[in-house]
Amino acid sequence: MKTADFDFDLPEDRIALRPADPRDSARLLVVKGGALEDRVIRDLPDFLRPGDALVFNDTRVIPARLSGVRQRIGAEGETLTVEVEATLHHRDAPDVWSAFMKPGKRIKPGDRVRFGNESDAACDLGCLDATVTAKGDDGLITLTFDLSGPALDDAIRDVGVMPLPPYIAAKRPEDDRDRSDYQTVFAEHDGSVAAPTAGLHFTPALLDAIRAKGVSTHAVTLHVGAGTFLPVKADDLADHKMHSEWGEVSPETAAALNAVHANGGRIVCVGTTSLRLLESATAEDGEIKPFHGDTAIFITPGYRFRAVDVLMTNFHLPKSTLFMLVSAFAGSATMKAAYAHAIADGYR
Repeated sequence: MKTADFDFDLPEDRIALRPADPRDSARLLVVKGGALEDRVIRDLPDFLRPGDALVFNDTRVIPARLSGVRQRIGAEGETLTVEVEATLHHRDAPDVWSAFMKPGKRIKPGDRVRFGNESDAACDLGCLDATVTAKGDDGLITLTFDLSGPALDDAIRDVGVMPLPPYIAAKRPEDDRDRSDYQTVFAEHDGSVAAPTAGLHFTPALLDAIRAKGVSTHAVTLHVGAGTFLPVKADDLADHKMHSEWGEVSPETAAALNAVHANGGRIVCVGTTSLRLLESATAEDGEIKPFHGDTAIFITPGYRFRAVDVLMTNFHLPKSTLFMLVSAFAGSATMKAAYAHAIADGYR
């Protein structure tokens, strides 16, 4: 299967730079079989049934983009510096993160990096120091920080900024609104470097209306990594490597979702992150198991879905792994027709 099979023309003005206000006023394109219906998000309860289960990702986005200065001792004992930027990807230990860094070619193991306000270097206020301890072939760089655990979390919050997707960051700078705009109403557990964006459309009132319909709601946690921003560079999908992300499905949630299926209800995932996690946690026979660990599942057409019956998701970029996933879920021809309709009708 070729990456080019998942290409389409996406005008730049079809990319929204802010969430809708109110959030549940965003447009909703309902795809059922070959039929398309234009609605808005607050109409979602109309398409749910009593006994269904809505599953959302309760991860919270952290300000995971860090700017700083790489420091290295030169041949003559001088300090060599270069400005760098890191986007955190995966927490490997209380004091260790893997990250994507720019310019990657200027980074090597042993380098010291000071993130934050260099003008405060004399007193270390507003700064966060790390050592580059490894550099992988996949582009990931391992940073071991001088701080650990909650102290490191606090420092990242102090010096970091919200990691806007490249297709938004290229059009506007980050600002204070992003710390609230880029969080879902479900957000509870710190750890993502990208928002589970389908969840951005929900409001407390919409959740009340969904529950009033007899639909149960359930949380799973998948900490979205920076790899979600990376383009697929391989021409053949068989050559593409997914970066792993950490997730958890509790025993209680697994049991509740299995009961929903046993009673004839449907599992409705809010977003590709909750779908990918549930499919990672589900056995061949369709039983959802408790899950705690990393997943690098890559879903493409031909995949047999085991757990998820309905998916609510945002629109995705051409040739992205997420567009490949929705093509697997609904069919490539159906998705291309849906996207063509949305683009022509002014969806953003």
